[in-house]
Amino acid sequence: MRDATIRLRYLDEVLEELFPAGGERDGDRPAGVTARTVLPHRLVPRRVVPRAWWHAALGRGLRTGGASGTIETHLSEVLGRRVRVVVHVRPARRANRKPVLEAYDSSGLVAFVKIGASERARALVRHEGEVLRGLADRALKVVAPPTVLHQGVWRGLEVLALSPLPVTSRRVPPGLLASAVREIAALGPRTGTGTAGPRHQDGPPGDPHADRDRTAAWHGDFTAWNTAAGPDGRLLVWDWERFAVGVPVGFDALHHFFHRALRRMPPPVAARACLAQAGRILEPFGADAAGARRTAAHYLITLAERHRRDGHEPLGSPATWLNPAIDHLECLL
Repeated sequence: MRDATIRLRYLDEVLEELFPAGGERDGDRPAGVTARTVLPHRLVPRRVVPRAWWHAALGRGLRTGGASGTIETHLSEVLGRRVRVVVHVRPARRANRKPVLEAYDSSGLVAFVKIGASERARALVRHEGEVLRGLADRALKVVAPPTVLHQGVWRGLEVLALSPLPVTSRRVPPGLLASAVREIAALGPRTGTGTAGPRHQDGPPGDPHADRDRTAAWHGDFTAWNTAAGPDGRLLVWDWERFAVGVPVGFDALHHFFHRALRRMPPPVAARACLAQAGRILEPFGADAAGARRTAAHYLITLAERHRRDGHEPLGSPATWLNPAIDHLECLL
């Protein structure tokens, strides 16, 4: 099935949840219906925005509820200002898929909003809110996370509104990435360890080294698309829903490398590259060669275990990308 078809089918479900039709009916048309537009086009669905007059050239709009009782009116109430929302059309195959909104008032963007609908997505959104509230109490010098503007439940959906970060187009220096990994690793158990989110000890089950060198925290999805250089020299970091503690220092650095590699090579090759480059990647954190390879193997196992728990294997079966890379390291594990 084409990606556009999958996205639009998922979009129909999302819009029904976020903009339920209501009010009295005028003939066959419910009152309070508003129109929205899929941009850049229904054949390439990426965003759903309030419809403007010039959108007629893009085809027919989508009818949604809008007079009252919608996510738009709810956010206007909790944020204390009238907002209009843009809905991002997410890939429907993602295990942790969730609606992500941008909320705008007359002055511009005021919040990014995550909506947890499924049980798994609700837990992740709730966990991210707990983590960010914990980070707000920490004196971070390198990392700049978003601020929680609102967290609550609306119509059974978990709602988390976050402050926009002042993203710049400047290149992120490698030294800043390493400093950020180190600062995140130093975050202790008191930062967002609610039971609703990912487990406290993040590692492969039955790991004989579970208590060895596993004193660090990690962001959990530390990638180029979740980080940016800030105007004050700090690293802007968002999407904290996978934060966990109880891993070796350097998991985030390995995750960053591995996901950059995945954009250029297939998963089996990227996994081998992660192991081959582990010494260089983890050198800033004091790991020796054997320790670096062991940490990289544990990272890859942990990632595969996450995919198993999510019920979604975006890299394919571990037998095709993980086992060939780590089988020869059994003596180290």
